[in-house]
This record gives sequence, structure tokens and C-alpha cells, in this order.
Amino acid sequence: MKPTNRLMALDIMRGITIAGMLLVNNPGTWGAIYPPLEHAEWNGLTPTDLVFPFFMFIMGISTCMSLRRYDYKWSMPLAFKVIRRTVVIFFIGLFIAWLSKTLRAINTNETLLEAMFSHFDTLRFLGVMPRLALCYFFTSVLVLSFGRKSAPWIAGIILVGYALLLILGNGFEFSQDNVLYILDQAIIGPDHLYSDTVGGVTLKFDPEGLLSTLPSIAHCLIGFICGGIILNRKDNLERVTSLFVVGTVLMFSGFLMSYGIPINKKIWTPAFVFTTCGMAASLLALLVYFIDVRGYRKGWGFFNAFGVNPLAMYTLGSVASVFMGAFPLGPYPKVRLKAGVMEFINSLVPDSPELASLIYAMVFVCVIWCVGEFLYRKQIYIKI
Repeated sequence: MKPTNRLMALDIMRGITIAGMLLVNNPGTWGAIYPPLEHAEWNGLTPTDLVFPFFMFIMGISTCMSLRRYDYKWSMPLAFKVIRRTVVIFFIGLFIAWLSKTLRAINTNETLLEAMFSHFDTLRFLGVMPRLALCYFFTSVLVLSFGRKSAPWIAGIILVGYALLLILGNGFEFSQDNVLYILDQAIIGPDHLYSDTVGGVTLKFDPEGLLSTLPSIAHCLIGFICGGIILNRKDNLERVTSLFVVGTVLMFSGFLMSYGIPINKKIWTPAFVFTTCGMAASLLALLVYFIDVRGYRKGWGFFNAFGVNPLAMYTLGSVASVFMGAFPLGPYPKVRLKAGVMEFINSLVPDSPELASLIYAMVFVCVIWCVGEFLYRKQIYIKI
């Protein structure tokens, strides 16, 4: 096996995205959120829309570095590793969805057995973790099967094919005529899909649906390509230059493409892929320059604690979020722990529900950070 060439900037960017994902996923209340911390309702881009694609991009880079140890060639140990990691990540996502339904059911006076086994018919099969698992799996399989030099061609073919599918299948509309909606309804079923509302219309329209996973795979492949750029250039200043060039080209291509194909996270359009990959590559270049070229390595500890155990911290945050919304507050069985904390925060800032909601999210992230910092100081790295 060949050794990896680790960049501190990559851990920091990974940590920034995980902290960002936990922040935007855990407001004190969904009814009071500052606009930059909300997803775009349909077309458009907000800062919140960047955290997931940034992590997908970084996962592509990490996959490139991981597969390099095996010289990008199939072997039994590597096949086992890819399959094991895919299954673990996918079922962690299912477990979190199941846990949420189970705890809610217990709070509605169902017995433990009823709560544990009676809600599989409405369990959401897709989501952030399942999408990460699928993209990791198909990126690895495609690169190992067709060679790492084929990654740009495969990504291009996927994005062109997906763009044509959207154009021909009403893919830019939030409606029952959308080909993405039709396929998810037919294969997965409405009871296992996310319910979304756009323009006052509510549909079982999953933002991590089956067809929109295709451009996500291309997204991960672009990260893989940038990982190759990092590995092939030993000088950090050359890495910065190359990443800036790639990031600028991708970002401008995405914005230009948006005149015909809108930037839309919920259907993961090619314009969204290009724009967010370009931004991610540019941010990584900036971090490499300041951290690994100029040597400004102090002051990044908060993000490093998330970055060295990213999936573990995201999983912990997701599970903690479920428990906060389900556990009773001490002697008040009808009051949930989260509601009790929010009541206290609202008493501190009674005139600003958005600020109170943000304070809760920030405190939540800091609590998860404490666990991550403990693991980091003990040099405990949880591989998922």
C-alpha cells in the first residue's frame, strides 16, 4: 500500500462542513430561522445549501486518497472494505430514521414493542447518510472498474444524461409530472419519502431521491478528480493554484449554465453540481494556502475536532437531536428537553425568536464539539 499525503486544510474544511450541517439541521425552532440558515425553497442557493455538497466533494477527495493505498485496483480486502463501509453508512441513516419514529411513537403512549416494530411501513429509506453511502459505493466501483482517468468522462456523461432527463421529463417543476417524483413514487412508494412544500404545494418529493442520486455521484467524482490533483502535486503552492483554477472554471460554468438549467439543490441539477464543486475547490485552495502554505495552523481546533471524526460527529449529532426532541424534561413528562431549553433561551432574548433559535443551534453544536474534542485529545478516531 502507498502512504497518503495528509493536508491539515482538508480536515479543517471537513470539520467546517460537519459543524455547518449540524448548525443548520438543529435550529431551536423551524418556525424562526434567519434566511441564510434556510434552504432555498426551490431554485436558488443559500449558504445552507452549500454544506451537504461541500461534504460530498470532500468525500470524493477522501475516496481518491483511500483508494490510492490499493493502487486503484480491485482486491478482495478492498472489495470487502467498500461494501462494508457502504452498508454501515446506509444503515446508520436508516437507524436514525427508525429511532426518530420509535421515540415519537413511545411519546404517543404506544408500547415499546409497538413503537419498535410497527412503523417500518412508513420509514424513510433515503436521506443524507444513505446518499453518502450510495455515492461512495458507485464512485469507488466506477473508478476501480474503468480506471481513475475515466472519472472526468463518467462524471460528464452522467451530468449530460441527467440534464437531458430533466429537460424531457419536466424535471425543473415541483409537480406530480416531474420524472423524479414519478420514479420515486413508483419504486420507493409515497410512504417512504420525504414530504416537501414549495409555493404552498405539498408533495412526497424527496430531495435525496433515486434519480437525483445520479448527479450526486458525478459530484463525488469531481471531488475524486480534485483529490488526484492534490496527490499528483507535491508542492502545496501548486496545489493551491490548480484548485483555484479548477474551482473558478467550475463555478463560472455553473453560473453560466444556470441561465438554462437552474441551480437547484432539491433536484441536484448539473448547474448546482458545477457551482458548489467550484466553490468547494476554491475554499479548499484558500485553506491550503493559509494553513499548509503560510503555516497559520493555530485557531482551527474547533473545526479540527469535527474534521478528524466527521461521520461519527454527524451521527452523534443526529442521534442527539432525536433524543432532545423526544425525552421528557425531568418532572415535566409532557415537556420535551428541547422545548424546555428553548423556553429558557427565549426568556433571555424574548424579542428575537430567530436569535433564540440560532443560540440553541450554536449551543447544540458546541455540546457535540465537546465530545469531538475529547476524542481528538485522546487520539480516538472512529472509522465508519
